[in-house]
Amino acid sequence: EWRAMTAQSSGINAEYGVHDDGTPTTRTFDHVRSEIGAEEAEEVGVEHLLRDIKDTTVGSLSQHLTTLVTALKSLFSKLDDISVYLGQVTDGTLPVNHPIIYQLQDVFNLLPNLNIPQLMDAFTVKTNDQNLVMYTASIIRAVIALHSLINNKTSNCAAEKDGVKKVEVEKEDKEEKEKDTSKEDSNKKDVKST
Repeated sequence: EWRAMTAQSSGINAEYGVHDDGTPTTRTFDHVRSEIGAEEAEEVGVEHLLRDIKDTTVGSLSQHLTTLVTALKSLFSKLDDISVYLGQVTDGTLPVNHPIIYQLQDVFNLLPNLNIPQLMDAFTVKTNDQNLVMYTASIIRAVIALHSLINNKTSNCAAEKDGVKKVEVEKEDKEEKEKDTSKEDSNKKDVKST
């Protein structure tokens, strides 16, 4: 999967050609053969780092809130620019630009009437529902990550115990073999002495 995501690269070398006859210098470009490779340990390290990178299509709650704050700051900046422009037009420092005024009129005509209580309640309910879904999704992702961490820890502990048991079994086998060889040696000595 990682190799499928690698980008191709090419190296180019620029050489300046200076001529003795006084003609302008020329620049030639030559392709340099290059290959990008990595050792297995480097690939594992990169995969480990990439594991923490989240899918950009699925944002967290903090990313969503950061995006909203940035959008609101941008909106405030644009509204401030519009206010400054309209103030300069009313003071007479700038001439009236009718296409801009028409665009502003269209913007104001498309704004909803927020003086209706039912509309305000509908906006509030919709916003709360969307934020609840994002919050729930963030909690579920955190629980799944913790569950994976616990499973990983459990499997590592089990593998460690199995490794210790294998070492103990190997030691017991070795001791039994040594006892068997010592018994065989003693039996051989007994046979020789008789």
